[in-house]
Amino acid sequence: MSLPDPERTRRHIGLGLYILGMMLGFLQLIVWFVGLPVLAGQGAILAYMCMGAVLAFPAGVMYLTFPRLLDRYDPEPWYALLGCLFWGGIAACGFSVTINSLVGEGVGQAYGEQAGEIVGAVICAPIVEEFWKGMAVFGMFFFLKREFDGIVDGIIYASFVALGFAAVENVLYYGRAAADGGLAGMGANFVLRGILFPWGHPVYTSMIGIGFGLAREGRHKAIRVLGPLVGYGLAVMLHAMWNGGATFAGMSEEGGAIFCFSILIWFAFVTAFIGMIIALVRRRGRILRAHLLDEVALGNITTSELDIVTSAFGLLNFRMKYGSQGAEFIRAIARLSLSKWHTTRAQSQNTHTVSMDFILPLRVKIAKGRQALAQRGYR
Repeated sequence: MSLPDPERTRRHIGLGLYILGMMLGFLQLIVWFVGLPVLAGQGAILAYMCMGAVLAFPAGVMYLTFPRLLDRYDPEPWYALLGCLFWGGIAACGFSVTINSLVGEGVGQAYGEQAGEIVGAVICAPIVEEFWKGMAVFGMFFFLKREFDGIVDGIIYASFVALGFAAVENVLYYGRAAADGGLAGMGANFVLRGILFPWGHPVYTSMIGIGFGLAREGRHKAIRVLGPLVGYGLAVMLHAMWNGGATFAGMSEEGGAIFCFSILIWFAFVTAFIGMIIALVRRRGRILRAHLLDEVALGNITTSELDIVTSAFGLLNFRMKYGSQGAEFIRAIARLSLSKWHTTRAQSQNTHTVSMDFILPLRVKIAKGRQALAQRGYR
């Protein structure tokens, strides 16, 4: 009798926990967004939430294209991305709204409404929401090891779970805005949350993704332990900074100045984050080139193909010229380089990676792809 595959067992455990979390989160959303409003005689707010969904969900789907561009050469499996998206919108939202509401109400009853609002928005919400969103990133890191390679993958998974969370959260905000201020209130809220500042949650949770990415790439135990913890701390800090600016702005005569100051600090972090994304893209290009130079020497790829793979718009230009067949050819070259990088990294850490098994098949695929493209005039 053969022993069970540890990787398969781990995935089954992760799937079971995922299903349990989704079921509990869904039940909580039903209670808070449907059950309690109906019992309180506020059923009309459900209609406003449906109107909010019309604005929130299409915008959220559109924003999903941006994190996908980061990993255009080695896209993550669709089931992992959808799993993150739905976890953010259902499980993370369900648990967060329950805990945040209970804590805010409890503190408000004990110490006053203003104290409840401050604790709920500035302290509790960042800690709780980033924890539950971060659980999805941890799940990808621990239960789907083969699909979590490093920092870029961490950012992508974190962005998907955060955009799922933000879409459902925006439905609630748009519904409340419509209930209080009609269509004008909903429109103003949409401009603020959906157009001007849609990247709040993805930026916060990406800190957690970067932390787990460092843990995956790190050689030292300290990095593997501290990376996720520091990433979570940064996510909570950025989240609290944004919520704090918005909360205290409405409680002080200097509210406008407080909000503007918090926005400036927050934008400084966002600018640094964008700079880091650019640096990661350039780093990915250097990694691709470094692990393809010997393939050029062996004659498996050409110098021009190396330049296409490592250029910013090489894949797009090649797709426009040769269609999906050309794009798949360039992706195969990029995956060969990344498989060699993963193999080199695993060997340096005395661990095993399935990427080693992909190297020879990818070389064969590249050769066949070149032959197929030659029929379309490729030289």
